[in-house]
Amino acid sequence: MAMIAVVGAASYEGRQMLLSLSDRGLPYVGFADHGSDVDAKIEHVDLTDAKALRAAFDRRDVTDVIHLPERGTVAKSLKDPLDAFERTLCPLMACLRAAAEGTPERFVFSSTASVYGTPENIPVPETAALRPISPLGAATAAAERMVGEVCRGQNMPSAILRYFNAAGADPDGRAGEADAPKHLITAAVRIAIGRRKGPLIIYGNDYNTPDGTPIRDYVHVADVADAHIDAVEYLRGGGSSVVLNCGYGEGASVQDVIQSVERVTGKPLEVRVEGRREGDPAQLIADTASIRSILGWRPRYNDLDLIIRTAIDWEKKHGTHGDDAS
Repeated sequence: MAMIAVVGAASYEGRQMLLSLSDRGLPYVGFADHGSDVDAKIEHVDLTDAKALRAAFDRRDVTDVIHLPERGTVAKSLKDPLDAFERTLCPLMACLRAAAEGTPERFVFSSTASVYGTPENIPVPETAALRPISPLGAATAAAERMVGEVCRGQNMPSAILRYFNAAGADPDGRAGEADAPKHLITAAVRIAIGRRKGPLIIYGNDYNTPDGTPIRDYVHVADVADAHIDAVEYLRGGGSSVVLNCGYGEGASVQDVIQSVERVTGKPLEVRVEGRREGDPAQLIADTASIRSILGWRPRYNDLDLIIRTAIDWEKKHGTHGDDAS
């Protein structure tokens, strides 16, 4: 029986991946570092230990791997570049070694649009040059190269999915972002419902965009999960190795997000404008033609208000007050 392993299953994206796999009735197992999770559906293993991972893969007869790196932030990577490289590359090296020497036959890597840096064309196609402008982006680009080289050498079909800004929470309220917010929507939502002290900081309102604030392609986390599972199915069907963007092909500015939060909550959101941050491009919007044609991926939650509503519902139901209020 084909078995999918989700490596990094305790993460925001990983939890949603397990739910989406369960919803589709596909056999799966989640792996996370020891002590990082108490979910009975997730097995604990040292993700930097190739031998331990291989043993886990072999024990569960894993045929397909979805690898989810521990995702940091651009800001943190600028303060500690080495940490970004260690967290991105060390577990990946172990996972690739375990996959190459063990039972897995196919490999899916969860990448991000940070590899593009400041692209010349918007929407940005997969053929665009990789010119990361942050250590996080550089580490992710290096990870992509590693996946491509290793999987090619092992004749192991692979899919690399560059998702843009995963956001929102499980539509049925079963999972959401539990850690400190890594991007605008989570921070805005927590401030709006009183879980985090305001104001919401806007880093720059003088970009070359219609309202002066940066534009991003926000994609619902459940659609991101579906895309990764579709990639597994594509490779199982004999598809060749591929690199694909995962986004909606539509952009929302910081101001658009603020207005959406205010619209959904029915009250104003306190904001404060500060200077631009290093590592922030003006726009990042995906060209999605390839993922739609190759995988047949059809997003189900392409609506900014809906994305924000699911995040708010999750926070109200599951949030722990005071965990990130500083």
